[in-house]
Amino acid sequence: MKTIAIIGASTDRSKFGNKAVRAFVRQGHMVYPVNPKEPLVEGLVAFKTIGEVPVRPQLISVYLPPPVVLKVLPDIATKGCDELWLNPGTESAEVMALAEQLKLNVIQACSIVAIGLSPDEV
Repeated sequence: MKTIAIIGASTDRSKFGNKAVRAFVRQGHMVYPVNPKEPLVEGLVAFKTIGEVPVRPQLISVYLPPPVVLKVLPDIATKGCDELWLNPGTESAEVMALAEQLKLNVIQACSIVAIGLSPDEV
């Protein structure tokens, strides 16, 4: 079972941050939603920051705008992960430069599609 933290997890079922939680749960992953304002996302305990997640996740999938991604990248680097998925709309030249500087293994793609699902299915 893979572990994944979803930063930008949402309680709004129309948002990709919510669809990702449901998709990864459906595929049997251990999901750690990260949302500073919500205590639960899809029935799972949500963590205010990536630093509060109780494990080093194998994957981190991000659903935040680039200015916010820039703020959380150092915390992601501190927590560590095997793969950092920057979903469409999260990346920028500044984000990519900082991620490279922090030596993060970045994958620029839709993490939902990567596990064999369409966002429209979840």
